[in-house]
Amino acid sequence: MYFAILMKQSNPEHGITVYERNGPDDTFGWGVVFSGKTLANLRRADEQSHAAITSAFAAWDNVDVVHDDEKISIHGNSFSGIARLQLLKLLQQRCEQLGVELLFRTEITDIDSLRGSGDLLIAADGVNSATRKHYSRQFIPTLDVRPNRYIWYGTNKLFHGLTLTFRESEAGVFAAHSYKFDRTTSTFIIECDQETWETAGFAAMSDAGTREYLEKVFAKDLAGQPLLSNNSKWINFLLVKNEKWFFENVVMLGDALHTAHFSIGSGTKLALEDAIALGQCFDKTDSVTGALAEFELTRKPVIEEYQAAAYESMRWFENARQYLSLSSLELAFVLMTRSGRVDYEDLKKRDPGFIAAYEEQTAGAGGRING
Repeated sequence: MYFAILMKQSNPEHGITVYERNGPDDTFGWGVVFSGKTLANLRRADEQSHAAITSAFAAWDNVDVVHDDEKISIHGNSFSGIARLQLLKLLQQRCEQLGVELLFRTEITDIDSLRGSGDLLIAADGVNSATRKHYSRQFIPTLDVRPNRYIWYGTNKLFHGLTLTFRESEAGVFAAHSYKFDRTTSTFIIECDQETWETAGFAAMSDAGTREYLEKVFAKDLAGQPLLSNNSKWINFLLVKNEKWFFENVVMLGDALHTAHFSIGSGTKLALEDAIALGQCFDKTDSVTGALAEFELTRKPVIEEYQAAAYESMRWFENARQYLSLSSLELAFVLMTRSGRVDYEDLKKRDPGFIAAYEEQTAGAGGRING
């Protein structure tokens, strides 16, 4: 939808149709997080939709790390959250304002015919992309199923910051990624390794049984609030890469094209920035082939760098149990620097108080901890 908005805004004469398999009020998951940098990109691309989106945001500057019942806060970060459904509704409204045709509950069964009926086919059909599968010889995808399991819940317990919580049970180690996205609700993603998942017996548990088990693990954090399910299921993260990003007049965006672990950012953020980058390529040329070639040439290195950082973050969480012997301050420092995108000097600028406390504690222990 966002690419349709940008193209229609650029030239109202474009005839653009969006085919959506779900209904206008259907969504999976809970909230979406954007960084300050992403918001700046959205503002430059389309001020009207940016204004509508940011008016609904819950914003914060802190990352909280909870370990051994101690919370360490690191300030100086820039994040905002919005309900996924609300974001979709705002983009739908903007599409309607601009004259983009939206066809809901429409499943594409003949991709070849659709490709031949227009000048350009954008496939943003998700991590299990039918387009990617259909044209696998052209896109040459690499799919890597990762060992950790995760499940995406909501809760009415508000987490006023991006909160990373570690709890140990008889089964093993659980990590929760949580943040509020409106005045009443937070996202609460729970992740664990395969050994913990099997020992806990989740394979044989019902949805209600799974939520009850996890509510006990995170009882101190949820403060009596239940976990809310939205077709929530345990899944393994799928790392998606494609050697080729387009062929002829077909190009993919978002999770269909690439994925990055949720511990470092949202797939929605990357998809929106894909749309902006592709729109900029069409600003430079009327040639579909030329624009798509420019998109692959300029955007692919950006995504590869982002995926490399996300891979380090993902691997950290896959091995989280080995870090839980650290103190809370040490764990927080290692967490903040795990991907290589943030270093000691960055943290010192963002939150001098956090670094001062960290240095004081580690001074007598032989120096800084490296993740």
